[in-house]
Amino acid sequence: MTMRQVVVIALNTFRENLRDKILYNLLFFALLLIGTSVLLADLTVMEHHKMVTDMGLAAINLIGVIIAIFVGIGLVSKEIERRTVYTIMARPISRTQFIWGKYLGLALTLLVNVVTMLVVYLTTLWLYRAPVHGALLQAVSLIFVELLLVTALALFFSTFSTSTLSAILTFGLYVIGHLTNDLKGVAEQSKSETVQVVMTGLYYLCPNLEALNVKGQEQIANSR
Repeated sequence: MTMRQVVVIALNTFRENLRDKILYNLLFFALLLIGTSVLLADLTVMEHHKMVTDMGLAAINLIGVIIAIFVGIGLVSKEIERRTVYTIMARPISRTQFIWGKYLGLALTLLVNVVTMLVVYLTTLWLYRAPVHGALLQAVSLIFVELLLVTALALFFSTFSTSTLSAILTFGLYVIGHLTNDLKGVAEQSKSETVQVVMTGLYYLCPNLEALNVKGQEQIANSR
């Protein structure tokens, strides 16, 4: 696989995503949510630093997942609808290179958005005099890894199904991925053999996204 074609497709996808207004709207919403966390912290009886920290991480995660799903499912479908995919495939580019290029282009878009939100997030913590620890950077890094997995799922489903079905399937796996431990517990406690088989199957087939979730866990709490 020639990387030059993949890089060209990835950069072109990145430029197209930047021109998409939905990214700017979502990014603005994320920045607003992170900033609003300071105001909400003043209105609660919870520890202020904890409120700001948790809401900032939640905003980065939420907006990142929305971008990964709704932009990811449109990467291939838009090319098919506009019939530009036929022009691209007429060139010496394989389907594998095309898919890899699209994936890396969206991954670069997500990286830019996450870094932008991280800068605003750290600035918010600094202005609010909240402590910044390595555990926070670890949490954001794992959020980005999770977004890469969600992007891969969205792009995979978009190659053979409609946009609506792709969004439902991707979001469903995202939710199940955060409930894998609960599925295992249900399988162990259930007396129904069918339930045990189904839940165990889902546990091993679906990615364990909860393993990447350190938001609010003890290592973050102890760093405050």
